Amino acid sequence: METNEIKNVAYLRDLTARYFNTQKPSADTTGKCTTQISLQNYYELGSTITNMLKMCILALEQQEHKISETDQHSAINVMLILEMVLEMFPLDEFEVFDEINKMCFADS
Repeated sequence: METNEIKNVAYLRDLTARYFNTQKPSADTTGKCTTQISLQNYYELGSTITNMLKMCILALEQQEHKISETDQHSAINVMLILEMVLEMFPLDEFEVFDEINKMCFADS
């Protein structure tokens, strides 16, 4: 390889080492990757998930107004299902997880 190509390859390796760190290879041999999301606590995780569900409900609600009457009777009501999932989501329990987590690791 030419000197320029060697420098370019070294530069690309440096860039990938610095910036390509979002996905990590999975511990198993499936070839899948994992991605970590930094959150303060379980409650923030629960709030993030519920806000995503709310966003889906609002998007579906807006889309529903564009569907004709005949299509509404034969289609699956995804908005209703998401609303039920949102009601079933144990956000209070996530808050309890935070308290337990704080108690268990307070000495650490």
